Amino acid sequence: MARKTPKSPPVEKNNVPDIVIITGLSGSGMSSATNAFQDLGYFCVDNLPITMLPTFGRLVTGDEDDKGISRAALVIDIRERGFLADFEKQLEALRASGLKVTVLFFEASDDVLQYRFSETRRPHPADRGQGLLRAIRAERKAMARLRAHADQIIDTSDHTVHTLRSFLLSRFSPDRKGTPMRVEVRSFGHKYGHPGDLELLLDVRHLPNPHFVRELRPLSGHDPRVVRYLRSQNEVQETLERFTDLLSYLLPLYKREGKSYVTVGIGCTGGRHRSVMIANALARALRREGFDARATHRDVRKVVRARPSKSRA
Repeated sequence: MARKTPKSPPVEKNNVPDIVIITGLSGSGMSSATNAFQDLGYFCVDNLPITMLPTFGRLVTGDEDDKGISRAALVIDIRERGFLADFEKQLEALRASGLKVTVLFFEASDDVLQYRFSETRRPHPADRGQGLLRAIRAERKAMARLRAHADQIIDTSDHTVHTLRSFLLSRFSPDRKGTPMRVEVRSFGHKYGHPGDLELLLDVRHLPNPHFVRELRPLSGHDPRVVRYLRSQNEVQETLERFTDLLSYLLPLYKREGKSYVTVGIGCTGGRHRSVMIANALARALRREGFDARATHRDVRKVVRARPSKSRA
């Protein structure tokens, strides 16, 4: 069956935000993000009073040739007292000025945030004597409404300082003007939690599982033997074709809306066999369709534990 692919819209000259607002949960990597945007040439301000947001916006020109501030990254978090109450109103006023504003919300799992605070021995800004975990959960609850207004949610649970920096430089570099939209096809295991920074999530737990084939269990979806096994299944081929059709239709529409980077999650149970093979095959298919696509794999190196043998009575 022939598929209709929407015509690619004209590429905008510059999809780079004029102002990036960095916010989110304490300990989730906002400081590292600020450093990355500084490296990208953004004028960075930490803990800007929320009432000054529109005023500061008037200093940003969005013009590379202007000698003033062409781009800015602003960190605004729970330390700023009026933040939660006034953010939506001030953000609306800033966007009404005609600047391209992107709100990034950084977060991580409770376990990761606890570990980071215990490592640095810094007090949590929301801790009122109730303990670290309760402070983390209180902040998460307080920030939930603001999170809903974010243009992009970035879960840093699996990031190091270096991988987060690389991720941000890749997505927001001004040098990417006019280049094709990047597509990351990321495999993962549902048993380890799904990534929080996906535009699309596709599930492949309906496919035959190589984990239950003894000789394939210790291998990964990269191994030719696992690939051959999965390719021999009719539903695998059908799934790949349908996923490719879906993304070939959707990705030009995302690009038309100004997206320069799209992450597609492919999930199976453990993130080792099915999702890895499908992510690799899907990225190749998208490259053949003309997209700048690559596959990454979050959980493929997780240790496979052998089942304990049953003891006889």
